[in-house]
Amino acid sequence: MGFSTFPPQTKADIESYTNDKYRGSDAGDDGSNTASNSHEILVLQSDKNGFFARLQRIAGGYGVEERGVERVPESERKDTRASKMGGVWLAANMGVPTFTVGAVAVPIFGLGFVDAVLVIVLANLLGVLPVCFFATFGPKFGMRQIVLSRFFFGHYAVKIIAAFQIITCLGWASVNAIVGAQLFHAINADLPGWAGILIVSLATLIVCLIGYKAVHFYERYAWIPCFVVFLVIMGAFIKSGKFDSLLPLATGPVERGAVLSYIGAIFSFACGWSAYSADYSVYQPSTRSTRSTFLWVFGGLIFPLIFLELLGAAVATALVRNEDYMKSYEDAGVGGLMAAALTPNVEPGFDKVCLVLAALSIIATNTPNIYSVSFSMQALARQTQQVPRFIWTIVGTGIYVGISIPGYQRFEPWLEMFVLSTGYWLSTYIAIALVEHFFFRGGLRGYGGYDVKDISNPGVLPPGFAAVASILVGIVGIALGMSQTWYTGVIARLCGDGVNGGDVGVWLGFAFTFVTYVPLRAVEGSCFGR
Repeated sequence: MGFSTFPPQTKADIESYTNDKYRGSDAGDDGSNTASNSHEILVLQSDKNGFFARLQRIAGGYGVEERGVERVPESERKDTRASKMGGVWLAANMGVPTFTVGAVAVPIFGLGFVDAVLVIVLANLLGVLPVCFFATFGPKFGMRQIVLSRFFFGHYAVKIIAAFQIITCLGWASVNAIVGAQLFHAINADLPGWAGILIVSLATLIVCLIGYKAVHFYERYAWIPCFVVFLVIMGAFIKSGKFDSLLPLATGPVERGAVLSYIGAIFSFACGWSAYSADYSVYQPSTRSTRSTFLWVFGGLIFPLIFLELLGAAVATALVRNEDYMKSYEDAGVGGLMAAALTPNVEPGFDKVCLVLAALSIIATNTPNIYSVSFSMQALARQTQQVPRFIWTIVGTGIYVGISIPGYQRFEPWLEMFVLSTGYWLSTYIAIALVEHFFFRGGLRGYGGYDVKDISNPGVLPPGFAAVASILVGIVGIALGMSQTWYTGVIARLCGDGVNGGDVGVWLGFAFTFVTYVPLRAVEGSCFGR
């Protein structure tokens, strides 16, 4: 399958990017001579001595990445190793949050090990596909995914996606920081939750401030000690003999509702990276094979997701009949559960070393969230784009720390609600992007329907009316299929026991959006010619 790439960078293009690197032209500008782009470049050139420009140059002197949402020109794409794309996702998912999503199968969803295994394997195989697909856009166009999303949603409607993406990144960062704090509390009961949250958050901030190269360098190696720690946990748990493989594979409406809800949670966790996966392949050359990109990202995702979620579900089976495990879980959450498996079965002191390394794995998991949230903030408006990326990284860190500290005491309901809520809005995003690509742009032919010169010209991008209308219809489907502690939809109740229900909001949101967007986009294209 062949793919058309964007036009070669001209000397003027490269000079424009070099001169304005401290704060590029409008997101995705390729230096073309449209009136819109020329105006943006002139405005920015006149601002070379502005406060943010000076601040950006100072930060750049200390090694902070200067490029924001601007397109990465071919001359700067120095990543020649395709394995880096797999490495960043391997490290991001080889951590305690992934283990946690597997472990909650027992205490939150009430599943046994066998039904949890089936859900984990099948839902992950499906959930990683959109992440792999969107990653292929990075090398082809060199643009951050929030900017690429203008091809799907238009210049103005994409700001809605940016807002959702900010909420998702900060929400996940909050969940992950709380998990890290639980681990530190399991190591030292005198360490308050807020202190553990600060440790994880500040370490993540340092990596994200430096930027893309630091993210890839850190993620390339961070998974190795984490993998060793989880092998130790697996060995210690096997030695303990507490694995309960005989938990019943239940039947009936309660089991049906629980399985459907857990499918939604696992799928949502796996596809949670979908709206910014291209951010981590933009420095790959445009000649990078699409198949190579897809397979490296697939491998980097699927191994840690399935391995750690299965391990988490296995260790959590001990909660059913073992009081020590249950007490540890009640005292320190998943951190306590891991400590219960480690402490009696390894050398004294080694358990704490393992738990510290596991807690630090949160840095690798949170790094993509906090790195990408800055691009979504820049994409909200022209004014926010003028603010350097690293400032938004600091602001985002402050926000999710402020959320995490009060959320520490209500982790389980917060986790369940947020994992599924992430999948809700992403289902509408994925549906619109797939329809736009396969029905109206690239299709099976590749990327021939995309022209990077259009990305900063609202007059040639989709108007966005069809996308917004389809999202609203998708929200109706989500409401009918969602099952949360505060609301259960009509269809969700039918999928469960009539009270708790089974959460099918992700699937209904996707279906309603997909079916609606196809005809609406065709009509929109006919009326507006774009």
